[in-house]
Formats: sequence, C-alpha cells, structure tokens
Amino acid sequence: MNAAQCRMARSALQLGVRELADSAQVSPTTIVRLEAGEELKPRTVAAIRAALETAGVIFVDENGEGPGVRLRKAKA
Repeated sequence: MNAAQCRMARSALQLGVRELADSAQVSPTTIVRLEAGEELKPRTVAAIRAALETAGVIFVDENGEGPGVRLRKAKA
C-alpha cells in the first residue's frame, strides 16, 4: 500500500485520520506520515492496510495504469 492508496481508501470509506488511526491502533500522526509519503515500519503499514481491508477496501496492484483501490460489494 502506498500513500495515494491510503488516501483513496480513507476517502472512499469516508474515514477521518483519527478514525483510521483508532481502527489500526496507531497514532493519527502515523497516518499523516504515511499519507505524506514517509517510510514506516512494515508492520505499521500492514496494520493500517488490514484496518482498511476490514472496513471494505480492496487494494488493486499495478496493472499498467497504476495501483489503486476499490470498495468490496455490499453483501445482499
């Protein structure tokens, strides 16, 4: 997960920095640092990614157009 993917995922879920930080059990400053492009420990990025995936985000790998995100379909 890169900085842009984190920003896109948070926006798609309509989550604030504090809400995501609470879900990932990290500080809000950590989310801000990630979204600014700073390098974080892999386990910290993994915790943030897991929180976003649990909330319904699917991370899309590089496919010629760049990495991105999408939301999981709602269960019927």
